[in-house]
Amino acid sequence: MGDGADERAAASAADAALADLWARYVAGRDAALRDRLILHYAPLVKYVAGRVGSGLPAHVEQADLVSYGTFGLIDAITRYEPSREVKFESYAMARIRGAIIDELRSTDWIPRSVRMKAREFERTVASLETKLQRSPTDSEVAQAMGVEVEEIRKFLGQLSLVNVVALDELLGDDEGGAPRLVDTLKDTSALDPQAMAEHGEARQLLARAVEQLPDREKVVVSLYYFEGLTLAEIGRVLGVTESRICQLHTKAVLHLRTKLADIA
Repeated sequence: MGDGADERAAASAADAALADLWARYVAGRDAALRDRLILHYAPLVKYVAGRVGSGLPAHVEQADLVSYGTFGLIDAITRYEPSREVKFESYAMARIRGAIIDELRSTDWIPRSVRMKAREFERTVASLETKLQRSPTDSEVAQAMGVEVEEIRKFLGQLSLVNVVALDELLGDDEGGAPRLVDTLKDTSALDPQAMAEHGEARQLLARAVEQLPDREKVVVSLYYFEGLTLAEIGRVLGVTESRICQLHTKAVLHLRTKLADIA
């Protein structure tokens, strides 16, 4: 009993110290205090970089992702307002992920040929879904595109970096960017019924689109986005390789884009 009480007391003291650190930083925006917050939340960067990196090609260095994400953490600390009713960790993870994705996009590591195949794949899937009234299989897509099934699967693996943003950008703006989390934070001093209605509708559209996915793709989406498993962990759960899970994840994202366009 004594050990448990000591642990709770220590945790409470740590929470109070962190709250005090935030209060002092917000009051004066002192660089030294900001640096202490960066060190405290640094593990968040490694976590998000690990999640993003799990679906990328092997040549993408984890250290580079951490470096990109650190700029997102600094931005999050600078912009965060403790008075808003959102945990900093949730806010920061979105900023960190966004910084990593922005940097990956700016380097444009994906060949034009792969991007063209992505568009062809989406058009083919949309056409087959209209014709078959269901999601097409790999074999059906390959036949429609005039290629072998193995070529489709290889292409989906190459496409993983294109779809690193995945579900985060499906409901984004016209330029393909994900909505900033700061735009969805609760403001206790004002209500915006229209924004609330639009956000709820967007969530419903996405939920309907996920429900229409083939069973295995639906499982991958659920385990990755809602249960927090990595692609490697999902592979162990389903008894297939990580590369196969990466392909299924990419297929799911492409299918969802098509379905959301149809639903909306």
